Amino acid sequence: MRTLIYVPIIHTSADLGSLAGDVTRRGIADLGEDFWVKHQSTVEGFWDVITDYFDTLDPAGLKIYQDGMIADGEMGMKIVEESLKSGSRNYAVVSKLLKRGAVLVKTEDLKLVKAEYDRLMELTRAESICRKLYAFLKYKIVKSRLLKKRDNYIIQRIEETLGQDETGILFIGALHDLISKLSKNFKIIEIKSIRKVRDYQLLLPSYHKDRQRFEQLSEYLVSQIDKMHLS
Repeated sequence: MRTLIYVPIIHTSADLGSLAGDVTRRGIADLGEDFWVKHQSTVEGFWDVITDYFDTLDPAGLKIYQDGMIADGEMGMKIVEESLKSGSRNYAVVSKLLKRGAVLVKTEDLKLVKAEYDRLMELTRAESICRKLYAFLKYKIVKSRLLKKRDNYIIQRIEETLGQDETGILFIGALHDLISKLSKNFKIIEIKSIRKVRDYQLLLPSYHKDRQRFEQLSEYLVSQIDKMHLS
């Protein structure tokens, strides 16, 4: 039996690179500055409990699969180092695991990751309303197809590189759909409920429609992980 520790992640501004400024401005404009700050605090709290969990785990020999990781070996380590310097909470966790004996595995295809990034850049750089609408429609058309292609590639990489009786850790955006596509000989351990992390992100733009549910999800994200339940 192969074991996959599944971490549905929420990206921080540091993970977004040149997109961060536009995302922050958009978030403040759509949600209001006070609520945006609260959301950022929730995300930081989420990464606090993820960090605490992995600090207690012995990672020696575990294989790391990371959202957007297009290389391993020396190049992969450079990506980790640069992302760590930018302040990424996700990569801070990965870096600590690697220093303690975990192994980084190439997870994604460069062409697919670049294709999605280019579409997002086109959307954020559009100046006129017409250009923004055009870029948005183009992104909507290809987004689902690109996500499925990325998911299939990630699954293939995990299936090929994680051996019997080995354990991997997958850090992946909550909107990805991987579990249903993996072969049956996997034990999946969800560090946080994929469904709840996904629901939080989907509800965020219209949180005012169901504030109670949103608050419940926010509290869940920052709650301590029950290690006994996951074992």
